[in-house]
Amino acid sequence: MFLNCHTFHSLRYGTLSVEELVKQASECGVSELVLTDINTVTAIYDFKKECEKFGIKPIVGVEIRKENRLLYIAIAKDEMGIWEINRMLTNHNCEGAELPEISPNFKRVFVLYPLENSPENLKENEFIGIKEEQLNLLIQPKFQAFLDKMVILHPVTFKTKREFNLHKILRAIDGNTLISKLEENDFCQPSEFFKPVNEILKKFKDHPKIIENTRNLLHTCRFKYNFKTPKNKQHFTESQESDRLLLRKLAYEGLEKRYPEKNEKILKRMEKELSVIDQLKFSGYFLITWDIVQHSNSRGFMHVGRGSGANSMVSYCLGITDICPIELDLYFERFLNLNRKSPPDFDIDWSWRERDEILKYIFGKYGKDHVAFCGTNVEFKYRSIFREVGKAFGLPKEELDELAKNPMALHDNNEVVKLVQKYGMLLEKFPNQRSMHSCGIIISEEPITHYTALEMPPKGFPIVQFDMNVAEDIGFEKFDILSQRGLGTIKDTVDLVKKNRGISVDIRDISLSKDEAKCNEYLGVGKTLGCFYIESPAMRGLLRRLKCDNYKILVAASSIIRPGVAQSGMMREYIFRHNNPDKFEYFHPVFEEHLGETYGIMVYQEDVIKIAMHFGGVSADKGDILRRAMSGKERSIKKLQEVRDEFFDSCKKLGHPEKLSAEVYRQIESFAGYSFCKAHSASYAVESYQSLYLKVYFPIEFMVSAINNGGGFYRTEVYVHECRMSGGKIHNPCVNKSIFETTVYGEDVFLGLMHIEKLEARIAQFIPEEREKNGDFTSLEDFVKRVPIGIETLQILIFTGAFRFTGKQKNELLIEARLLMINFKPEYRLPSFFETPKKDYELPQLKRNPFEDAFDEIEILGFPVSCSPFDLLQTKYRGSVMAKDLIKFHKKQVKMLAYLISRKHVPTKKGTMFFGTWIDVEGNYFDTAHFPDNLKQYPFQGGGCYLLLGIVEVDFHFPTITILKMAKMPFIPDPRYSEDKEKEFEIHRKINEDVSMTWRKPYPQEHEIGLPREKMINS
Repeated sequence: MFLNCHTFHSLRYGTLSVEELVKQASECGVSELVLTDINTVTAIYDFKKECEKFGIKPIVGVEIRKENRLLYIAIAKDEMGIWEINRMLTNHNCEGAELPEISPNFKRVFVLYPLENSPENLKENEFIGIKEEQLNLLIQPKFQAFLDKMVILHPVTFKTKREFNLHKILRAIDGNTLISKLEENDFCQPSEFFKPVNEILKKFKDHPKIIENTRNLLHTCRFKYNFKTPKNKQHFTESQESDRLLLRKLAYEGLEKRYPEKNEKILKRMEKELSVIDQLKFSGYFLITWDIVQHSNSRGFMHVGRGSGANSMVSYCLGITDICPIELDLYFERFLNLNRKSPPDFDIDWSWRERDEILKYIFGKYGKDHVAFCGTNVEFKYRSIFREVGKAFGLPKEELDELAKNPMALHDNNEVVKLVQKYGMLLEKFPNQRSMHSCGIIISEEPITHYTALEMPPKGFPIVQFDMNVAEDIGFEKFDILSQRGLGTIKDTVDLVKKNRGISVDIRDISLSKDEAKCNEYLGVGKTLGCFYIESPAMRGLLRRLKCDNYKILVAASSIIRPGVAQSGMMREYIFRHNNPDKFEYFHPVFEEHLGETYGIMVYQEDVIKIAMHFGGVSADKGDILRRAMSGKERSIKKLQEVRDEFFDSCKKLGHPEKLSAEVYRQIESFAGYSFCKAHSASYAVESYQSLYLKVYFPIEFMVSAINNGGGFYRTEVYVHECRMSGGKIHNPCVNKSIFETTVYGEDVFLGLMHIEKLEARIAQFIPEEREKNGDFTSLEDFVKRVPIGIETLQILIFTGAFRFTGKQKNELLIEARLLMINFKPEYRLPSFFETPKKDYELPQLKRNPFEDAFDEIEILGFPVSCSPFDLLQTKYRGSVMAKDLIKFHKKQVKMLAYLISRKHVPTKKGTMFFGTWIDVEGNYFDTAHFPDNLKQYPFQGGGCYLLLGIVEVDFHFPTITILKMAKMPFIPDPRYSEDKEKEFEIHRKINEDVSMTWRKPYPQEHEIGLPREKMINS
């Protein structure tokens, strides 16, 4: 009897999850249930599965609404009906077609009109829905003629009065209004909750035809779906057989290049992989991925194939990945095995500049009817919940800010705030809006509208209405097409080196950079700022603790830096064993034999499979089931229990004592779901080495490219500093030398016009274009004639120093600019055959403080260029110890003067602590630790220079200063405002710092890890 049910996927309307909806229906004795979310089919597949758990027949449709008006409810008779509804919604979402007021000519869809919006004539498939409260209206003559075309309409939107109030709050949020200002048609009726079926039928007992129509409709409709059949594009060529043959041909062609001296082991591995790929019918998936990579190569783009796909030799030979699975002993079973029902996983990165072209190629080749991004549900988050709910209750902005930024314990205790908290907590995990998955694309065999309606977000690529988990659940294998800035930095560096030095670097030849001696020196001392994945303070500290000097250690470091691995204590134990190989024993021979490379510690996801196989005696594919059962993705209690029992049974059969097996399982359990697969780490390590190679041998070009690609972990100022430390001579933007981005001539680096705050991008791009066409600017007057610019923008360029080629001081140029612009008319910019002579102005000589330029730079660029921040300090003191010498001061107190680069927030049981990263006056980096008690007395006070007093702790070659006292040191007053005491220190607030937040628990200390360092007796 329930033909119109909503879940919370009716965004900012419904209040029930799919599970709650179906559970309540079951409790009310419902045997057939219709899901009709508003303008979406997001939940239909979860709904079907949930209904089948309770023995309820699932039926699906959509409630069609235009703003607040219910037009009609479309209920699919079968799968073809869903296609029709999806096509209508897609035309509206993607093509801009209006939702029809009267339903289109559906062939396999029933349509229910609300009584208040029913047309005069009904088609055969159309009905009028009657609510209980409308029954008394049926005595009116105008409705008598339609009694045979009526059905019961009892919408379901909420569960109890509390959820009804929540529904009204959601409607207020949606309308950006107050709850008190909602009108009656803004929210649902108070009766829209489940009632026992018999109770509803009792109300309609005098209208048996309406009951009969409702039952007939429910009986006629069905929703069948085969979750097991693949829905992706099935073949790259015309058939599975021709795909198999083409894949085999390409794989063996690649084998000749990758393994010129192939042996039996390699050939056997190749045959095994090809056989499994064919049996699982994934040849087409491999070939489509290969085709995308081929197009990328033809355009000269760089890509990185990573994820578990890099475990495959076929992927390596096809050029999808650059990781040799033989060299790194990578398990193919981690990627594909006959027991693995989930799809394979190729993650492919491109430069952020080039990804859109790759996407256009995919959408163009396979057609807009067959390609779409996965969607994602953006949930109400803690801050947005209290802000949005508080706004609906009418709280002022100041109170909203307090609610959003403070934990609940610190909120006011008044009645309104209590209501905000009460309903805010109910909104947790509610979807707030649909968005685009960052990278997941599906390519379908049938039109995608057979499965979902499409939406068109602002980025211009269509998305499906479900997320990646549902996509996998219903039979799609997604292609992860990602972007990152690291590849852009590498490619731009290669191009700059060619342009600047005339040297061609084949950076794709990974043998060029992998395990290169000088690169390894840089790795060992953490000199990696700007390099992909290895530039953060935490990673540079790890590299120093490990004295990392080769590719395989870097691969391990890329995995153990992951928060989950570090949280389990494996990172700390790995560092100890790496530095003390003679101070531990392998607690079982299997760990020495199969995890010897990582000192008996599980570092990669594959290690779980290895230990499950060689210690537990289970098969490789069963080991992968164990890994997946423990991962965040499939942490199912039932599944985990099954594989756990199997693991212990197998261990028992092999004669392992229970205590030993329990310890092995404990290690697996604490680790399995939170690491990289080895292939993924190796892919990252290769890219890290490529960027490091360029940093070592072409440092200026590399840092310029890092600046132009938006940097990475740090702000632009830090990369500019690193460029200077690498030998670059840094210059402010110049209208005759700079382009939009930062550029380099020999060792002279000119900051890009893009870095000038308040300079329009249009003007920043026009200036170098005009210079390219008509030559350098000869004077300020020449510039004004050629560039369409106003006085304010011109002044910004002058303050930046962009006209220093004239040899005139800034104050002289400012007066000249005023004089030029007083009588200047736009038509003067038209080209003239006779150039009028340039006017010379006799201006008085004005003195400038040498530090005025630095304060101009801070104001316009965000950091000083013409001098160091240390030069602006009032004190001449520069510290008693320099960063390069800290390692000599273990357990000693030091006093240092330093400029703040970044700080990282870490919560502890005692409160917030921070890890700081600084540079000393020589430009070298060092790190500090600030504990909660100390921070209360000596807090951070924003960007700038600080005097630091602390104790040096050298932890495996890496010094950190535990801060005892800290004081921010004053800069000189701004000399530009020497007559204005209020403004003398105003610009100082623009000095930046990088602050990163984490909510993870502190990493365990050595005594908390509990990993055995001695052999456990196998008896």
